[in-house]
Amino acid sequence: MNARSPADVVTDTPLPADTAHSQHALHREERVWLETNCYVDLWIELLHHYGCDPHAALGFTVTQAFEGDQFTFPKFSLDDIARLYGLQAQELAIYDTLEAHVREQTRRGQMVVVEMDSYYLPDTRATAYRQTHTKTTIAIDAIDTDAKRITYFHNAGYFALSGEDYDGVFRLMPGLASDVHALFPYVEFVKRARAPLAGEAMVQRSVELLKLRLEDRPAANPVAQWRAAFPEHLRAMLERDPAYYHLYTFNVMRQLGSNFELLSKYLGWLNRHGVDVSSEIQTSAQAIASEAMVMQFRLARARMRSRTDLCEDCLDSMQASYDKVIEPLAARFL
Repeated sequence: MNARSPADVVTDTPLPADTAHSQHALHREERVWLETNCYVDLWIELLHHYGCDPHAALGFTVTQAFEGDQFTFPKFSLDDIARLYGLQAQELAIYDTLEAHVREQTRRGQMVVVEMDSYYLPDTRATAYRQTHTKTTIAIDAIDTDAKRITYFHNAGYFALSGEDYDGVFRLMPGLASDVHALFPYVEFVKRARAPLAGEAMVQRSVELLKLRLEDRPAANPVAQWRAAFPEHLRAMLERDPAYYHLYTFNVMRQLGSNFELLSKYLGWLNRHGVDVSSEIQTSAQAIASEAMVMQFRLARARMRSRTDLCEDCLDSMQASYDKVIEPLAARFL
């Protein structure tokens, strides 16, 4: 379900007034990184749609590591979502048409989370729509098969599509439908198993889950590990086309920076709910977010000028900030 492309950028598509959706505060308040990735941003809005506060499930951010060619792709833990909010996300077997399965599940009141081709998603008009085929994840809440129309959550917004786009996402076009080599997409459905926790019970369960995530924290500073690999990454970035730069920065700077910005937001939420966390830890997490953005801009300039910029001061700052975040959190909660 990993959509790993900078094409996951939302532009506005008007919807009828009866399907209006107000974004969660995490997508409305001031942030260095307005979006994280399609999966995290989607679940923020899904939880908001279900009347739940996504802040409580942001403990996954402490587990981010360096994976050699990228930072761990941030994702909400579906187990945490079940424990906090009573929502179960389970794989949906696709043996009939995707359209038929979506119709059945939405009829039952379930949300269908499915990998789609951004080529047919009009909300990506600025980047991918009718331009390039890019995998992303959406959540469909309603379908009208007669009108060929769906409404869906994608990234930080709520949209509608119809007509030829409908035929495209469900592979109903003659050329798509006849492709015997096409694999079924990965699909999940979300159902309510029980009422969400609330108040002090929600906060306490969130802290319990944070402790579990901290036990899975990286054994070494991932920024330091990235730093060792970065000269070779930079060489490849300067040699390859602009598309590679955008893919690299999406999977490295954006995933690192936005992850720690969400961690900063989570620590602020804990403090507001009576769980004391040092302000220095929260500030240091936000510093990683800001410095990752600075580094992204510097690399854009370096690439335009075909110059080598190892960004040593940016890496110094992020490496030092990381040391002020994760281990102090572990000392506080473990």
